[in-house]
Amino acid sequence: MSATAPAAPRPFEAHVKLVDRIGEPLLRILSALAGLLAVVLLVWIAETMFDQASPAISRFGIGFVGSQVWDPVHNNFGALDFIYGTLVSSFVALLIATPTAIAISIYLTELAPRIVRRPVAILVELLAAIPSVILGLWGIIILGPFLGNHLEPFLHSFLGWIPLFAGTPSPFGMLSAALILTIMALPIVTSITREVFQTTPAELKEGAYALGATRWEMVRTAVLPVARPGIVGAVILGLGRALGEAIAVTQVIGNATQIKASLFAPAGTLAAQIASEYQSANPGLGQASLIYLAAILLVISVIVNVVARLIVRRSKVS
Repeated sequence: MSATAPAAPRPFEAHVKLVDRIGEPLLRILSALAGLLAVVLLVWIAETMFDQASPAISRFGIGFVGSQVWDPVHNNFGALDFIYGTLVSSFVALLIATPTAIAISIYLTELAPRIVRRPVAILVELLAAIPSVILGLWGIIILGPFLGNHLEPFLHSFLGWIPLFAGTPSPFGMLSAALILTIMALPIVTSITREVFQTTPAELKEGAYALGATRWEMVRTAVLPVARPGIVGAVILGLGRALGEAIAVTQVIGNATQIKASLFAPAGTLAAQIASEYQSANPGLGQASLIYLAAILLVISVIVNVVARLIVRRSKVS
């Protein structure tokens, strides 16, 4: 019996095989180009910032970072006041937002009735959609007067012996900016933390219950350790949001070039100073000094993200 000859491939099948052979190399090339584009964009932004800031870098050098002077009239500038305001307002915001976000995430994933989980999650995430200028106006109209007339006097009466709560209560200051940043960072940290909690293997939870753990003990021993790297990543994303915010902070922080221990005192941040003065700054050294502030903010953001990746990697290893 003669062997039958193999059937010739149909035109459609041949076309599919050709696409498959081309598709994988094409996918590799496009993916590599996308990654390269991100790197090139970051380098381009950094090069532009340092190039435009070169007159201020040449004039003030690294001493710009440690100087508290900001005198546009005499072309004498320094960044220390704004670095201090940026770091303090952002970290105070995270100190409030992180435990709040974790508590909300635990409630939504472990405690809330099913009918409540989705609406509450949507409402929390909608906070991220509010424009920052609206949050700033709310801070001026509602939050600032409430702080200056009620919360800050209350804190001062009981904790005034602590430098953080000393000084004269004011509707504009570091505390107002930190609370606005808390509202802006909260939905980011909450959303990511909730997703991380939901990925905890059910076997770990069931094992904890089988060993007689209460719900809180299950969360503490099974959920939180597994979610720790994700929580760190969520906090860093929230910190990045807080570090770079300009408009809302400008509206409520008071824009003062000073370093005060009190959270009630007006202050300034890198982003707020750039947003409020760049258009009216003197061409030349004045604008270059503001761009120098932007370069410093970029460096701080990069350092924070590198440290966060190291912390996440160490958490995964341990």
